[in-house]
Amino acid sequence: MKIASLLYKNNIFFRERNNENMNFNEAQLIIGFGSRELLSQDNPFNEIKIKFPNAQIALCSSAGEIFKNEVLDNTISLVALQFKSTSLETTQVRIDDYSSSFEAGKALIQNFSQENLKLIFVLSDGGKVNGSELVKGMNFLKDNEVLITGGLAGDGTKFEKTIVGLNQRPESGNIIAIGFYGDKLVLSHGSSGGWEAFGIERTITKAKANVLFEIDHKSALGIYKKYLREYADELPESALHFPLSIKLDEDQDPVVRAILSIDAENQTMTFAGDIPEGSKVRFAKANFDQLIDASTEAAISCLEMSKDKPKLAILISCVGRKILLGNRVEEEVEAVEAIFGDHTTLTGFYSYGEISPLKPLANCELHNQTMTITCINEID
Repeated sequence: MKIASLLYKNNIFFRERNNENMNFNEAQLIIGFGSRELLSQDNPFNEIKIKFPNAQIALCSSAGEIFKNEVLDNTISLVALQFKSTSLETTQVRIDDYSSSFEAGKALIQNFSQENLKLIFVLSDGGKVNGSELVKGMNFLKDNEVLITGGLAGDGTKFEKTIVGLNQRPESGNIIAIGFYGDKLVLSHGSSGGWEAFGIERTITKAKANVLFEIDHKSALGIYKKYLREYADELPESALHFPLSIKLDEDQDPVVRAILSIDAENQTMTFAGDIPEGSKVRFAKANFDQLIDASTEAAISCLEMSKDKPKLAILISCVGRKILLGNRVEEEVEAVEAIFGDHTTLTGFYSYGEISPLKPLANCELHNQTMTITCINEID
């Protein structure tokens, strides 16, 4: 397995790291994360295609690009892969062609041959697609031995439009997936948020998709303001500091749901993921050190699955974490680098939703405010 990482900036390939002496003509796969403004232009895709003429090209807009141990904006962070024995399949669907995100998720899985399939890496539109339903659709048809990870595209902090593309200039409404096949693949994954639940456990009693109306038959926003106290006057900005910890199933570990907006008139809150009625919730909080430590924990989880340090680690974190950490945001990437070392190439992006299992090779889940890591290696 050979890897090269490149940074595209100001209409040129600004920096390259090619420790494997890869012949770019032999690259099989390019994965790139970049600003919507750059990826919307024809020139970046054309330049990538010229540089890697025989590769499949998967591109996704971001809320910040990860290149080595840096977090950047207004660039495209690219990683080129060449495998010795691993084979690839790719697919793209458009959300407008399906009745729901659930059906689109099923279609993604149906498009892959299942024999010897090990990993499906998904990059989805982050505005038009319901991430919770997409994940449910993929889990509905996936084989138990197949790992699914990925994320929802971002658009900086604008939340206007996200774009994704496979072998074409990225566009809104696309969902793409890459299937990795082969017995020589070594895969691992990890996810951790660093959020600490507080307060009593309550029950969601009225909700529709990702809009929350009532908790314990009372106004959800009223309860939320009561817990926030002095922070309530700073809504909706302060909501980033206090997401919900939600148990979607009694036997499952909780996931974090970030609050996107509030409606004071209707007393509702809108989240970046579904909030099913009957689920159990608690409020959550964290400080900067806890968020950074969570990245360390996610990397350690990867090594617990595979003791060999990976050649490639794809980091997908949340735009909310980037906003909260501010000028300390690179510390969570550096924390991962400290665990894996120089042997591992780091790439990734800040997203509008992260897709990863909670436990090794279990069903994937939609996360918010979470650092997720997908590690890929190929043994000789």
